[in-house]
Amino acid sequence: MQKKLTKGPLLTEDGQLAEAGYSTSLVKDYSRAAVRMGRMRIKEWDYYLIYNNRFGVALTVADNSYMGLLSISFLDFEKGMEHTVSPVLPFTMGRLNLPESSEQGSVHVKKGRSRFSFVKTDRERILTASMEKFDAGLPIRMKIVLTEEPRDSMVIATPFTEKKTAFYYNQKIIGMKAKGIVEYKGRKYYFRPDESFGLLDWGRGAWTYDNTWYWGALQGKIGSEVFGLNLGYGFGDTSAATENMLFLGGKAHKLADVHFEIPGEKEGEIRYLDRWKVADDEGRLTLDFTPVLDRSALTSLGVLMSDQHQVFGWFDGTAVLDDGTKIPIRKMLGFMEKVRNKW
Repeated sequence: MQKKLTKGPLLTEDGQLAEAGYSTSLVKDYSRAAVRMGRMRIKEWDYYLIYNNRFGVALTVADNSYMGLLSISFLDFEKGMEHTVSPVLPFTMGRLNLPESSEQGSVHVKKGRSRFSFVKTDRERILTASMEKFDAGLPIRMKIVLTEEPRDSMVIATPFTEKKTAFYYNQKIIGMKAKGIVEYKGRKYYFRPDESFGLLDWGRGAWTYDNTWYWGALQGKIGSEVFGLNLGYGFGDTSAATENMLFLGGKAHKLADVHFEIPGEKEGEIRYLDRWKVADDEGRLTLDFTPVLDRSALTSLGVLMSDQHQVFGWFDGTAVLDDGTKIPIRKMLGFMEKVRNKW
């Protein structure tokens, strides 16, 4: 069963989710002041991924209460390389002022010689970011404009069975068109809207301590229309709904459960750069995933730990829309990831 959310406040007066389920827009109203989990447990972030078949960038502004994070990744899919720098801001405790909705409000953060700005207007999202000593003492600077935001997005409100006041409210906007420029190592890289796309992972919540999640997404063109997908599972109570969706021409098509078959995972020795397989439980999604780049990071600081593998590569297979239409997927670029956090 996939339960659709109705309009109203996200949380009750005692801080529990008013309703668990999914939607294709932000029908629930999030308020940081309504969280009852404890100020140190609140986690908020805006994550943008913009790419074409040759290169991409990822931008993160996160306020995880006791720790904020600014991050830029440059991704080179042709060379199979990436470079990431992620300055930490201690005890931000909401001072980054991340908007309580993705539909309005802006993000402006500065730390040292790093600057981030995410501006939402009626028709576009304007992303500017820079770090003056990003790689080998050289800067990275960029300005990217995302347009043609699709009508539908993936929205899910997820509770945690072990703590009634823990929750995750998440929106994934897949397949916006991207135009812009990135200056990196003395070279200019151009995003052009006929071949470049952007997604937003907008997350607000109060999490339990130890969680593992699986997430995958792709975006690109099939014929004249933009196609995308969002897949995920692994944490929280998803019995009311999953976050699995297909998108074609801005319209969402809901999937139930999916599973990632990662080489070596069952044996405890994962081979992230070998070919993965993905399937759902209704026979509507069958994918092979051929990796080209593993953006990995391991941080272990006593009680805090993060083990991340965001693997980029090529998808091939078949997806079936709600009306039974079969969509052939042939060498479309996206990513799959497995992340474990103790935070």
